[in-house]
Amino acid sequence: METKSSVKQQVKENILIITAGLILALLIRIFIAEPRYIPSESMLPTLAIGDRIVVEKITPHFSTPHFQDIIVFTPPPQLQVLGYDSSQAFIKRVMGASGDTIAVHDGMVYVNDQPIAEDYTLESPNYELAPITIPEGYIFVMGDNRNNSNDSHIWGFLPENYIIGRAIFRFWPLAGFGYL
Repeated sequence: METKSSVKQQVKENILIITAGLILALLIRIFIAEPRYIPSESMLPTLAIGDRIVVEKITPHFSTPHFQDIIVFTPPPQLQVLGYDSSQAFIKRVMGASGDTIAVHDGMVYVNDQPIAEDYTLESPNYELAPITIPEGYIFVMGDNRNNSNDSHIWGFLPENYIIGRAIFRFWPLAGFGYL
């Protein structure tokens, strides 16, 4: 039979374990990875409204995102001026980094004068973008739904320090479960 002091000790230990678990979960979410919800069609067909993803938050602190990485970011100043809140998050595909030249011509995206084969889009862009070179500290992002995406072809370059993380995994719906 347990004594009152051993029951109190067990309750204290349980509270300590639960508190440590909550703190660990919070630290993981703040610094390592977090779940996100897809609210728009801008990344169709890769990601649909309602998809749930995991965003890895460590890599952006140590390196520039790679070509065609899918990233999550806070709206840059040029979007905040238009009324987007800094607490919102956008998700797009990286199409170029500092020093790259991006262009859209005759339905093709060009990076450094090379046409990009894009098997992740539904349709070719129906707009033109004259060649522009990405300045140091910035990237160029586009939604996979090229003709229905509020992205760099509209508002310009994304400062690298606005990146929250890299989308690495879809966990919902189960039919789409897996790495991105």
